Amino acid sequence: MGMVEAVSRSSEHTFTKPNRAEIRLLAGLGVVDDAHQGVTVKHRSRVERDPTAPNLRQVHLVHGELHDELRAAGFEVRPGDVGENVTTRGVDLLALPTGTRLHLGGEAVVEVTGLRNPCLQLDRFRKGLMKAVLDRDTEGNLVRKAGVMAVVLVGGPVRPGDAVRVELPAKPHRALEPV
Repeated sequence: MGMVEAVSRSSEHTFTKPNRAEIRLLAGLGVVDDAHQGVTVKHRSRVERDPTAPNLRQVHLVHGELHDELRAAGFEVRPGDVGENVTTRGVDLLALPTGTRLHLGGEAVVEVTGLRNPCLQLDRFRKGLMKAVLDRDTEGNLVRKAGVMAVVLVGGPVRPGDAVRVELPAKPHRALEPV
């Protein structure tokens, strides 16, 4: 079982999100008072393409181990810096299949919809960061390490120190793809 290391939100479309003592999730909408809250897409590039598309990116989760890896490579990165709402520890988010449910704390449940596709905003934040969150597996396939996106199934508060329980979907499992 993993844990929540930090929670973050911003009511404005900023790249980094300030850490909070608590965030509240709303079923079908996302993080209360976060710029990406809503039933339909809120990320600016996606709104331009189709403002009626469903919001599969209500909650952004990043594994704290990525921050460790980036710091070891010389990047100063802390929870919330790359726009995540929930920073976890002890859960291999990137290895989860699509449809995995994450129980955050005592009430909230999110369903993983896919991978965050890293964008050039990472390089605006820290030069070279985009390349640092991309890798290749043994077969040469692109590996995106910038976290996962989820929708809220059950709302509730989420705080640092809360447990993260992983509930895998029924097989066959589908690998995560960018959303």
